[in-house]
Amino acid sequence: MCGIVGYIGHRCVLPILLDGLRRLEYRGYDSAGVAYIHERSVRRIRSEGKLDKLDLLLDGIRDVPSSIGVGHTRWATHGEPNEANAHPHTDCTGNLVVVHNGIVENYFALRQQLQHEGHIFKSETDTEVLAHLIEKYLNGDLVQAVRDALREVEGAYAIGVLWQGSPDMLVAARKQSPMVLGLADNENFLASDIPALLPYTRSVIFLDDGEMATLSRNGVEVRRIDNGKSTAKTPQIISWDATMAEKAGYKHFMLKEIYEQPQAVLNTSRSRVLPELGKVSLPEIKLSPDVIKGFRRVVLLACGTSWHAGLVAKYWIEKWAGLPVEVDLASEFRYRHLILDRTVLTVPISQSGETADTLAGLYMAKKLGSPVIAICNVVGSTITRESDGTVYTHAGPEIGVASTKAFTSQLSALYVLALYLSQVKNSLAEEDIRSKISALVSVPKLLEEGLASWHKQTMELADIFYNYRDFLYIGRDIHFPVALEGALKLKEISYIHAEGYAAGEMKHGPIALIDRSMPVVALTPRDHVYDKVLSNVEEVKSRRGIVIALGEEGDKGISRIAKYVVSVPRPEDPDVNPFLYTIPLQLLAYEIAVARGCDVDQPRNLAKSVTVE
Repeated sequence: MCGIVGYIGHRCVLPILLDGLRRLEYRGYDSAGVAYIHERSVRRIRSEGKLDKLDLLLDGIRDVPSSIGVGHTRWATHGEPNEANAHPHTDCTGNLVVVHNGIVENYFALRQQLQHEGHIFKSETDTEVLAHLIEKYLNGDLVQAVRDALREVEGAYAIGVLWQGSPDMLVAARKQSPMVLGLADNENFLASDIPALLPYTRSVIFLDDGEMATLSRNGVEVRRIDNGKSTAKTPQIISWDATMAEKAGYKHFMLKEIYEQPQAVLNTSRSRVLPELGKVSLPEIKLSPDVIKGFRRVVLLACGTSWHAGLVAKYWIEKWAGLPVEVDLASEFRYRHLILDRTVLTVPISQSGETADTLAGLYMAKKLGSPVIAICNVVGSTITRESDGTVYTHAGPEIGVASTKAFTSQLSALYVLALYLSQVKNSLAEEDIRSKISALVSVPKLLEEGLASWHKQTMELADIFYNYRDFLYIGRDIHFPVALEGALKLKEISYIHAEGYAAGEMKHGPIALIDRSMPVVALTPRDHVYDKVLSNVEEVKSRRGIVIALGEEGDKGISRIAKYVVSVPRPEDPDVNPFLYTIPLQLLAYEIAVARGCDVDQPRNLAKSVTVE
């Protein structure tokens, strides 16, 4: 989710690069930099922090007579957010620079190979591997060198390449990370998103996966990376205004982020689960197998949506790793008598890594000798610095205050962690681990396939229910925390009172609330507690409650009882159902909030990150 800008033309490049990066600030970043060619040499300026800091460094040279360059805002994934790790990155000579979005999955092996061949690295990033790999193949032909290098790269990337030896050319390439080219008279642009281009052109080309482009002042040539063959591309005319462009055409950031969840789940699990080997790889937790085998308990520590992710993970860890799990609200954790030591693994979960309550609990756990492994989305945040290791979620920045992709990417990270614990403790058979990995790998595709249908169904439901004042959400077993999360989303953005309950608790109070004006959202997958949930739904119906069920496609049992049914595909393993049942609930909350005219991205009284108690 970093920002890339590139320009070649007839104007001074630095104001264009800086303006483009500012238009991509919404994507989030922790460092920034630019590179350009001046007097036959590559000049590079980088800084940690916000663009204002980079702007100060450019003071006095913005009008330098250079008309080719690249810029980047970095959201750290490998290496701390500092100047040394900021983009652009160079090869050994300093004459070739690369800006990159994405993750090079095999960067460690490539780095070791290149170091053995004599290349000297100056950063901790995966991106620098690309610069040295292109340098390795560079023999006068930049385009061919980029092609040869990328054929060795595993993972996702959108890159821009600038080389002193070809001062009239920029090279771009894309795989599973967006890259758009802007076309104008005697000048051309590249960017990771449309807003950077709108002040200069509305004519764009979207690169597809496996394509690369050569940009000159006279035009753009697109070709395939694998075979080098030219590909005809038809430019598109963008009619969005700048605000809509930042949201990629979505009405709100929240909706955009809901639709980004298949990729967020994939990015978080990719390279950590190895389907061909039937194993999980988590070197980043930095705990020896002997330490892990000594664990007798796990404490998951979080607030809000992250707490719900922990509640889901409790079922996985206890079921697979055979470890008892406590899921603590961080705001309450440090005010009770804690029983922690080196046999207890503490796992703080935080999107931002700066949540005050979670941090305070982390400090207490460390003081009592508990090893700490964080689940976090922000490299270099306080929680990651204070933990023994971190399993990063790769969701990218989340702009909407109500968490969506942060939640499902946390589920992805926790799923992998649970499998890793069971793998080290030998508590799951190899074939079971392989099966669980296969189920997780299938999730992004199931989400991608379901999104349009879920959105249509929830829009229809929102037209019916947006004026109701109270909702109940019910689920059993692993779907109880999903019901809690669904109710929270509705409360957060629509200001409707909603409560999540374990379905078996209906007779212990909530059933008194049910009448013909009470919608009850029921999660009803065909799992081992399906009959129990169906009985709970019957209880709602018999009291004239309005049942909105999320159930498996073709389930006649729930269709017979519920007036409204949102269909969810049946996965190969019910343990991944929380991923599938979460997104329809997010969409239902979103569409109801929109119908009520609420500020979806900035709901009242809420902040994205709670950094004070």
